[in-house]
Amino acid sequence: MTNDFRAFRIRNDHDGYHAGIETMPVDDLSQGEVLVRCAYSSVNYKDALAGTGRGKILRAFPLNGGIDVAGHVAESRDPQFREGDAVLCTGCGLSETRDGGYAEYARLESRWTIPLPPGLSLREGMILGTAGFTAGLALLRMRDNRQHPELGPIAITGATGGVGMLAIDIFARAGYEVHAISGKADRAAFLEGLGAAKVLDRHELDLGDRPLESARFGGALDNAGGKLLSQLLANTAPCGNVASVGLAADSRLDATVMPFIIRGVSLLGVASAGTARDLREQVWRHLASDWKPAHLDTICTREVALDELPNVFGHMLNGGSFGRTLVRIAS
Repeated sequence: MTNDFRAFRIRNDHDGYHAGIETMPVDDLSQGEVLVRCAYSSVNYKDALAGTGRGKILRAFPLNGGIDVAGHVAESRDPQFREGDAVLCTGCGLSETRDGGYAEYARLESRWTIPLPPGLSLREGMILGTAGFTAGLALLRMRDNRQHPELGPIAITGATGGVGMLAIDIFARAGYEVHAISGKADRAAFLEGLGAAKVLDRHELDLGDRPLESARFGGALDNAGGKLLSQLLANTAPCGNVASVGLAADSRLDATVMPFIIRGVSLLGVASAGTARDLREQVWRHLASDWKPAHLDTICTREVALDELPNVFGHMLNGGSFGRTLVRIAS
C-alpha cells in the first residue's frame, strides 16, 4: 500500500474557502480503527454545499469531502474486520467532523463501519448511499409505527430527487402503492417506470388548507417541509404516518394539532446521519434484499471521477441535477 493518495480536500484558511484534488499521506487521515481502500462514493446535496462553501457543513478543516463511502478494508485494528472485507459507511461525521469518502483511502471508526450485506455490490451501495438509506430508514420507522399498505397510498414529495426516486422504488418493492408528487410534469413516465402508481403535478395539486381534509393518503414521505408538509398531515388517513426527511421548500412548519388528536396521525422525524448501529444494519439488510430497488441503474444517471466533482456541485446547486450521481474512486 502506498503511503500517499489522492483526495478531494476542503480547506478554509488564509486563502479563503477552497477545495480540490490533493495528494496526502495516509497518516494525516482522521483517527479510526478501519482503513478502507475506497471504491465508490456518491454526490448528495450536502456534499455540494460542503464542496463549494455555500453551506456550513464542515466543523473542522481541512477535511476530505464525501458523506458516503464504500470499499475494501486495507488495514484494521478491530478483529471483526479483516483485510479485503467489503464495507460501507454513510453519514456518521464523514465530511463534517472527519475525513470523508472523496479519496482513495478513508479511515473509519469501526462502530460505524457496516459490512456490505449479501445481495448488494459496492457500486449499488453507493447508488443508494445516504439517499437510499434515508428512504429505507423512513420506511422502517413507518412500519414500526404500524404503517400497512391497507391504510392507503404513500405520497412521496420531491419525487425526482435522489431520495424521492429511491423511495418510490423502495416503497413499491415493499408492497405499498406510491403516489409521486413532483413539479416536473415531463418526468411522469420516468417516475411511473420506477414504480409510482400515480404521478401528481405539484403545480396543479389541490390539497386544501383546512386543518383536516379528506383522507387522501395512507401516509407520506416528505422532502419539502413547509406548507406541503402541513397539507400532507391534513390529508393522511387515521393512524397513518408522515415521515419528514428534508426541507427543500421550507424549514418551517405551520400546522394544527388536529391530525394528531383526531386521526392519530404521526409525524416521524428521520435523521439519517446519527442513526444507531443496530438500526443501520437492519436498514441495510432490507436494502440488500426485500426492499432492494429494482431500478438502481436507471436511478444512477451519472458516474464521475474525483476530478469532475466541482462541475457536479455547481450543476446540482443550480437545480440541474436529476437522479443519483455515483463517484468512481478506484481506477
